[in-house]
Amino acid sequence: MPSFQPPHPPTEGSGTPPALPRLARETTKEHPWPLAKLSENIKIYIEKMSPLWVEAQIVQLADRGATKMSFLTLRDVEQDMSMEVSAFGNVISASGAPITPGSRVVAYVKPTYWLKSGRLALQAKEIHPVGLGDLLARIEKLRQQLQSEGLFDDTHKKPLPFLPRKIGLICGNNAKAKDDVLVNATARWPGAQFEIREVLVQGTGAVAGVSKALAELDALADVEVIVIARGGGSVEDLLPFSDETLVRAVFAARTPVVSAIGHEGDSPLIDLVADYRASTPTDAARRIVPDLVAENQGLTNALQELRHRFQTRLNTEAQHLQLLLERPVLTTPAASLKTHFESLENARTKLNHAVSLRLTQAQAELNAAFSTLRAISPQATLERGYAIIKAPGKGVLTDASNVKKGEILEARLAKGSMIVTVFGTNKTEPDSNE
Repeated sequence: MPSFQPPHPPTEGSGTPPALPRLARETTKEHPWPLAKLSENIKIYIEKMSPLWVEAQIVQLADRGATKMSFLTLRDVEQDMSMEVSAFGNVISASGAPITPGSRVVAYVKPTYWLKSGRLALQAKEIHPVGLGDLLARIEKLRQQLQSEGLFDDTHKKPLPFLPRKIGLICGNNAKAKDDVLVNATARWPGAQFEIREVLVQGTGAVAGVSKALAELDALADVEVIVIARGGGSVEDLLPFSDETLVRAVFAARTPVVSAIGHEGDSPLIDLVADYRASTPTDAARRIVPDLVAENQGLTNALQELRHRFQTRLNTEAQHLQLLLERPVLTTPAASLKTHFESLENARTKLNHAVSLRLTQAQAELNAAFSTLRAISPQATLERGYAIIKAPGKGVLTDASNVKKGEILEARLAKGSMIVTVFGTNKTEPDSNE
C-alpha cells in the first residue's frame, strides 16, 4: 500500500481552486471537506448497506392516509435508544394483525440518510407484530437452556434471614406493589427498615433499570434480602422479568432475592431463579419479616410451656424423693444394722466363751505343772525337815566322808540357812535292802 502523501498546497497566484481530498483520511486542517461532501459520502456508504430484519417496540405511530405514508418511532427492547421509520401505507395494512403503540414488532428495513438534515432513518418494507406464541416459545427455549445450566437448582437457593437488618426493595415509581410490601411488612414488624429503588418495571429500560438497582442493593452490606416487586400484569408486560440478562443477574446476586411479580398464570423466569418466589408483593412482605404479635405469643407460649415442664419435673422429682424418704432404710436407719448388731453380739459372746474356756484350761494346766514342779522341787523336801549341806569349794555334800572335824559348813533349810561346824562324822551304814 503506498504511503499517504498530503496534497501539495496550490501555488500562490495560480488562480486554480485546490482539489478536494479524495478520501476522508486525506483531509487536513488546511484542506478540509465541506460538510455537504461529508453528507454525500455518508449517504453513499449507508446506501451500500443491505436491508435487514430488526426487532423493536413501537412507541409512536402516525398514519397519514393522505400521503399513504406511516411514520413510526421504534425503540430498542432493552436499550434506551430509538430511530424513526417510514413506511408506505400498505406495509402497515399488510401486517396481518393490528399494530399500535407499544406493540413489539420485527421489521424488514433499509437504512436511509437525508442529505440536508443529516438524519439517519429507516425505510420499512415489511412490519409484523411479534405474537405471544413466539414470545412464549423464546422464553421456553431460554428456560430450558438456563435449567440445563443449573440456574434453577435448589442447591443454589440461599436461605432468607429470619430478621434482616435492612430490606432492599425494587419496584415501580409510586407503584401499588411498593405500598403492599411496605405496609404489610411494617404491620408485621414495625421496626423493619427498607432501602428502596424505584425503576421502570415494564417496557423499554426495565431490564437495565432493575439490573442496575439489583447491583446497587447487592453491594450494600446491611441489605440482607432484596425484593423485586410488581403487581402482576399481562405476559407482554412481564417480559423483562424473563430476560436472560436479568435472570443471570439475580442468580449471581450475593444477597438472597425474593421474586414478587404477582403473576400466577405464567411465571416469569425470574421466579425460577429467585431464592424465594412470592405469589404477590403482600406474600413477600409476610415472608421477609416475622410477625411481631405471633413471635411475642410464641415466646409467651414457650415460657408457659417451659414453666409447666419445669414444675412437672420438680413435682416428679419431689415424689421420687418422698418415696426414697419413706423407705425403711431411711425411716429407721438402725433397722438395717440390727442383724449385724446381733451377729456381732453372738460373735462377741462366742469369743468371750472361747477365751474363758481357754483361760480355764490354761489355769488347770498351770496348776498341774505347778503341783508337779512343787512335788519335785528341793523346797518341798526341805519343808519336810531335810536340809541341804554345802561345803565351801565343794558344793552340796552327799557323803559325810568328804568333810572333816571342825570344818565350817552351810546348812540350807526350808526357810533360811545356817552356818555349822563339824564336830565329827559317822560312817555310812549300808542299806538293809542291799
